[in-house]
Amino acid sequence: MTSPWLIALDIDGTILLQDETMSPGVVDAVARARDAGHEVMLATGRSWMGTHRFLDALAIRPEYVVCSNGAVTMRRKDDVTGGPAAEGYERWNVETFDPTAVLELLHERLPDARYMVELGSGQRLYTAELDDWTLDGGREVEFAELGAQEVSRVVVVSPGHDEDDFHRLVQDAGLNEVSYAIGWTAWLDIAPRGVDKGTALARVQEARGDAGDRVFVAGDGRNDLGMFSWARGIGGRAVAMGQAPDEVIAAASEVTDDVEDGGLAAAIERIVLSVPAAG
Repeated sequence: MTSPWLIALDIDGTILLQDETMSPGVVDAVARARDAGHEVMLATGRSWMGTHRFLDALAIRPEYVVCSNGAVTMRRKDDVTGGPAAEGYERWNVETFDPTAVLELLHERLPDARYMVELGSGQRLYTAELDDWTLDGGREVEFAELGAQEVSRVVVVSPGHDEDDFHRLVQDAGLNEVSYAIGWTAWLDIAPRGVDKGTALARVQEARGDAGDRVFVAGDGRNDLGMFSWARGIGGRAVAMGQAPDEVIAAASEVTDDVEDGGLAAAIERIVLSVPAAG
């Protein structure tokens, strides 16, 4: 019998459609992988507050969950056997940085943008509300307060600017001291330097004591490039969704169908479920 896979899945555009319903076949494919003994986890740009409900929706309780583009990794509590995911995990590894210089650079160029920072504790401070943000327990503050403490991420949304605008902004501002990604809804998400989903997953794999190349990662965005590189570097499988940008497809080891067409379920079936896990 072969050993189990470590399966790390992006959320938006991978397990989830744009209307926040599940991609066709995902729930069943994940359940079959879980029941076959594989470890199915999430690796997302979303915060923990915006992530845990999808563990419930998929009926999985992985040992670790990577959030905030790798800046936050949650670990399942040893004494938890049931109940909602929100109550069953604790913050295991949190990467932070001083956001002052980045905020100043961005605010100079985008004075009317909406800004949010996530503190190491998970609390969010924001300058204005936005429907797409999970702000439960957050606090609206003046811009100057955003840089008062170290943060695990900075998020910037500027209505009227698209993805190309953000790429030009990053180059113009010289954001080379931090890691950044541009999301599928064209916002800029900035993490500590050298931190991404791949660095977090490498730490998870080490903590789990996993060895070998039986790693499956899937995603559709530029914030998935780090975990694609990590997976391919150890001989694993990096699957790009069919609707991913050319840059993401080029970084993957293989491409599946679009999220609307059940691409993730098809990839799990083809790569993972075609060979049984160890009993």
